[in-house]
Amino acid sequence: MVCVCVCLFQEPAFCEFWRQIFGGRGHLQFVLNGTEFKKCNMARGCLCCLKYMMFIFNLIFWLCGCGLLGVGIWLSVSQGSFATFSPSFPSLSAANMVIAIGAIVMVTGFLGCLGAIKENKCLLLSFFIVLLIILLAELILLILFFVYSDKVSENAKQDLKDGLALYNTDNNIGLRNAWNIIQAEWKCCGVTGYTDWHEALKEKVVPDRCCQEHYQECGRNSTNMFWTRGCYEKVEEWLEDNKHLLGTIGMCILVVQVRLCALVCFAITQRVKCNGDNERACLVWFC
Repeated sequence: MVCVCVCLFQEPAFCEFWRQIFGGRGHLQFVLNGTEFKKCNMARGCLCCLKYMMFIFNLIFWLCGCGLLGVGIWLSVSQGSFATFSPSFPSLSAANMVIAIGAIVMVTGFLGCLGAIKENKCLLLSFFIVLLIILLAELILLILFFVYSDKVSENAKQDLKDGLALYNTDNNIGLRNAWNIIQAEWKCCGVTGYTDWHEALKEKVVPDRCCQEHYQECGRNSTNMFWTRGCYEKVEEWLEDNKHLLGTIGMCILVVQVRLCALVCFAITQRVKCNGDNERACLVWFC
């Protein structure tokens, strides 16, 4: 329960009287003179609106994190090591990546929701730090990717080629399904070409989805026509065609993160400022 004490006559003794009535337990939140009350009330209304906007945004963020975490767990349980493309990093499967991203999003959204609705400086500060770490990590990864793009590309190709050897293993049904879908939808075969499958499977066969005319066991017939282009090339082509769209999405995400960091920083600043020892401080964050 918040008590608003309006010191119309600027009498400290009058305000101290009410502070003693409430036992000095911090119930007295606003000590204003008559001329300041209207201005502070307007500011309080604006920040109150921002508070609930921040809560709703983080609630959506938290729900998205819960959804990603659920999908990742489902993939892990039903598909095993879903899409473990690289044998060098067996833990780096699609399921584990979705679980990790979902957990990070869920924890971040939870801190933001609770910090906003409870108006807790510690939670808001934790939320700000997590956002800042995520933002810095994204920028560092982006810079490293562009600086070492050629090396990253070569290593990715080699890891994907090595991962083809897992295609027929029993505990990698998800990987097999992923390659089948990619090759059928993108009309490609292997990483750089259909001969990648010959090296990986140690015989001159390819998955049936590599056939231009698909039928059962068509990949074992060497006279069939296979898709000649590799899937890595098709992915690079798709990224090139959609680079403007992807860049726009990335910039929007970056702007949202920066603005959210600024909003949280502003809220923390107001929270600290308004909890000071100044008798006429206006605690505008609370509604």
